[in-house]
Amino acid sequence: MSIFSSILAKLGFGHTDTPAAPATTTATPAQPAPSAAVAPAATPAISAVDVTAKLEQLASANPEKLNWRVSIVDLMKLLGLDSSLASRKELATELHCPADKMGDSAQMNMWLHKTVLQKLADNGGKVPAELL
Repeated sequence: MSIFSSILAKLGFGHTDTPAAPATTTATPAQPAPSAAVAPAATPAISAVDVTAKLEQLASANPEKLNWRVSIVDLMKLLGLDSSLASRKELATELHCPADKMGDSAQMNMWLHKTVLQKLADNGGKVPAELL
């Protein structure tokens, strides 16, 4: 699993697929009407992940004072992910960080933070405009 996929999973992205699967498997071919009724009912349950609320909730429960709003290291720590330089470089490579930023960890970190939040928004996450 990629690091960004781990970030998505930790924030609850993709968890809406699980409830729909059992409903589909319980329907029998002899009963087409109930399966049609189940599919639309599952659709309204899909909603955007409120990234800020989830991260604020995690931060309030964390004994460390982590500033996830500006630090990729703190954001990764908050999600329980490895925030080492090697891990951040792997994430930067995964997200296609420009080569000129890869050589300077401070620039890479700033690029990573902004890019991760933007990609969360691109994947349906609710992220405030001031963080993008």
